[in-house]
Amino acid sequence: MIVSRMNPPYEITSLILKLITSISEKIGEVNANLLDKPSPKLRKQHRIKTIHSSLKIEGNTLTEEQITALLENRRVIGPKKDVLEVLNAIKIYENLYEYKPSDQKSFLKAHRSLMEGLIEPCGKYRNQSVGIVKGAKVEHLAPPFENVPHLMKDLFEYLKKSDEIELIKSCVFHYEMEFIHPFLDGNGRMGRLWQTLILMEKYPLFEFLPFETLISNDQEKYYKALAESDKSGTSTKFIEYMLNIIDVSISELLNFNNRTLNETDRLKYFVSLNKTEFTRKDYMDVFKDISSATASRDLKKGTELGLFDKFGKKNKTIYRLK
Repeated sequence: MIVSRMNPPYEITSLILKLITSISEKIGEVNANLLDKPSPKLRKQHRIKTIHSSLKIEGNTLTEEQITALLENRRVIGPKKDVLEVLNAIKIYENLYEYKPSDQKSFLKAHRSLMEGLIEPCGKYRNQSVGIVKGAKVEHLAPPFENVPHLMKDLFEYLKKSDEIELIKSCVFHYEMEFIHPFLDGNGRMGRLWQTLILMEKYPLFEFLPFETLISNDQEKYYKALAESDKSGTSTKFIEYMLNIIDVSISELLNFNNRTLNETDRLKYFVSLNKTEFTRKDYMDVFKDISSATASRDLKKGTELGLFDKFGKKNKTIYRLK
């Protein structure tokens, strides 16, 4: 078991090691196939799924269609609170790179934006005691509010200075933050958001990986993992749970992107990569399973559609995006 002033307590189990290996291999596969740079359409779909799932866990009733409408600045009829939650989340997820995962001020700024108009005060740690009640039972009694500032300070020090890998650090932060429960409201969505930011710093694909969807599909397992870690006094069970969620999410990303692409799909995806100048070989490096004849047909079609211009002949042909 790892215990120190810097490191919150957890144990590296064989399951954790197995999941880290699996995730690392899948991240390599994603990067090798350039799937960490989805098309604008896919980015939008992933963002909608992330916002919908993260807020659904907190009881938001808006559908993916309604969230899409709000993202497109269209009017939506729904509970005022739910609409405001979505609008705040859209603002956060459209500006993810403004937030620094190891910076406590950035953390408070994100909470202010995420909870603006929903609670008072927002962007500040709680000044009263809180507990999580399920039915007639107190499920979790958070540490006294007087302890929150130094507990969060220690947690950010762990993020900055621990040499643990990001996959584990992100899970530890998520669990410990939920345990500390630093805010009167918004702790769950902040925990999931901050885990995404921690992972994004090392692996950009997490900007577009809606792992919250799997959590929202079976929320009881999420709460059970939190409760088991509370009971054991370590974040081990929660780390195992979250790594499994991440592993399955990346598998789904690979399965989705490895579907059979047609000519139009390939051209749309390639154009979204913004390669200003390229050859047929560059095109085939992206789509490794197509023949040179198929690549030539694709590029001929792309030229006819006005997606790019063609210069030169035969093996000296180059293409430039318009």
